[in-house]
Amino acid sequence: MYQNTPPRSTRSTIRLTRRGRIALIATGAVVAGTAVAVPLLTLEREQAARPASLVIPEGWRAGQVYAAVDKALALPPGTTRKSIPQAGLRLPNDAAGNPEGYLFPATYPLERNGKKATPESLLSYMVDTANRKFTAAPVAAGAQRNAMNLYQAVTVASIVQAEAASKADMGKVARVILNRLERGMPLQMDSTVNYALNRATLRTSDSDTRIDSPYNSYQRMGLPPTPIDNPGEEAMRAALNPPPGDWLYFVTVKPGDTRFTADFAEHQRNVAEFNARQKSASPAR
Repeated sequence: MYQNTPPRSTRSTIRLTRRGRIALIATGAVVAGTAVAVPLLTLEREQAARPASLVIPEGWRAGQVYAAVDKALALPPGTTRKSIPQAGLRLPNDAAGNPEGYLFPATYPLERNGKKATPESLLSYMVDTANRKFTAAPVAAGAQRNAMNLYQAVTVASIVQAEAASKADMGKVARVILNRLERGMPLQMDSTVNYALNRATLRTSDSDTRIDSPYNSYQRMGLPPTPIDNPGEEAMRAALNPPPGDWLYFVTVKPGDTRFTADFAEHQRNVAEFNARQKSASPAR
């Protein structure tokens, strides 16, 4: 979801673009349990209740991943976050030790080779998986083709992951991002503001867009300083190989109806329709 203004000169006060869906902010681990038929002993019941693996969904933020690891390993809240300096994560220099964007969405076993997982081992496994996915030759070539380094490509993919209403929209969303960057336009993505405010909402106010944050893509030019979530493979492919197009704006007017355009006036009409639908769907006060 994002808002937009016309290129450069005039700044509009209306909401210009919204994604049309809310990213789920889950606080618990998504786990796959080990089934045991009618356990007879308390120990067996406890073992049966322990998760066998941890599922990290596409688009989760690092904070959600840390909380999920804590829960899956039955650790006090905050343990995984505190373990990052000791984890020895193989992150790019641009990340400055922040694993956001590199906690790759996948299913991770909580025991390997007879050893129980630790926060450090799980985080390392996630980052190593991301490195395997992201450092392949086609990925590097795609980033170079779009005048980005790999870390910037992951950042674009994270915005695509947060903004696209469907997988089918990912490529066009990526093209909007690249087009705006090429034209020197601010991205004006609500997803980056939501990241700064640690929330997910469709209702971004004018005051929200004025917050003092490097993630405020209304006030700051270019990409945010880090990814804003952990993107999956499809979002990464979209960021590297977006379809051709001149689109600068998009809005999901209703589920399954995302409209992309390069015409600001057309976009305003689409947004007005979106706002009318949102208003009619809101419960009466």
